[in-house]
Amino acid sequence: MDKQQLKAWLTVWRLEGVGPAAFSQILERYGDAAAYLDASEADRKARGLDENICQAPRDAEAVLSGVESDLNWLEASEQHHIIPKTDVRYPGLLAEISDPPPLLFLTGNPEVLAEPQIAIVGARHASTNGIRLAEEFAAHLAATGLTVTSGLALGIDTAAHEGAMAVQGKTIAVMATGPEQIYPRNNQKLASEIRHKGAIISEMATGAPVNRGLFPRRNRIISGLSLGVLVVEAGRRSGALGTAYSGLDQGREVMAIPGSIHNPLARGCHALIRRGATLVETVDDVIEAIQQPARQHTLNLNTAVPAAADSGDGRAAPADALDADYQAVLEAMGHDPISFDALAARLSLTPDILSSMLLSLELKGYVAPCNGGRYMQTNNRTGG
Repeated sequence: MDKQQLKAWLTVWRLEGVGPAAFSQILERYGDAAAYLDASEADRKARGLDENICQAPRDAEAVLSGVESDLNWLEASEQHHIIPKTDVRYPGLLAEISDPPPLLFLTGNPEVLAEPQIAIVGARHASTNGIRLAEEFAAHLAATGLTVTSGLALGIDTAAHEGAMAVQGKTIAVMATGPEQIYPRNNQKLASEIRHKGAIISEMATGAPVNRGLFPRRNRIISGLSLGVLVVEAGRRSGALGTAYSGLDQGREVMAIPGSIHNPLARGCHALIRRGATLVETVDDVIEAIQQPARQHTLNLNTAVPAAADSGDGRAAPADALDADYQAVLEAMGHDPISFDALAARLSLTPDILSSMLLSLELKGYVAPCNGGRYMQTNNRTGG
């Protein structure tokens, strides 16, 4: 697309009342953004455009100033790209959703958009165990060749990006602000690292500020880019559930890691599982869930988990592989079923910390829940 065509696309994208659906309608009627801009209001009405996009552009001076800002951003760095929906670099999976972004503002390597992706999302105020799980799943999945996609938020999103990069994998961060703004500010350094190992993208033009109302739009892009959405940890009102529900609407595989019934950050995951999301305990569960959609889109996945990584086969490693805090939990449990409250009292731990530790031990195969909200050690403690 030449500069004049791109300028027309950017102009239409900045017009009042034009969102993804309206932009698609304009392209259907005119085939090109410039042709729409040149058309009269009467012609637009005759072609059946919605009333709010038939009128002449309002505040044209501000629109043109914004377009100049977009073009200046594009030319400021070789890492900056603006990718229209008609561009061959535009990701095919995203183009299939009902309301694809007409333009993507990208910083980094646009080639990663063509890679098979897995979305990993979760709570901003995640537990220590949730952070660890997100990092581990992201690292193992990135090592198989999947690009890890998330939202650059604090908590689970940050852990997912960092886990992927820890194994030299690729990661994509999707933002809800203009491409020149990093939110949250605490993730400036992380964003800089992602630019060199993947990409940061947004559908919002330059100058778009932080606006909570734009995060649901961001979420549909995260799921739309991906073969599946994995929710690691989320409360009932977590924004991560929005990404999961977008994934369900888009026909994506949605997966969730279960947690202790005592952990409020597991309730969102449990709600998803009740709605039909796949219960995930291991990396292999994720790979299995997305194999079919990968085949449908002729994408090849390397399903071999690296030897250095725990394959997550459900067997526990020897107990001496645990750090001292986790060994102390096992010792306090003894060999008979014990209630959560009794175990917390023995260890002098707060409920949230103990819940996270028990979930970790359960996923590693050291403990299992029993009737009445009790826990007991399994026979896998020695790894046999």
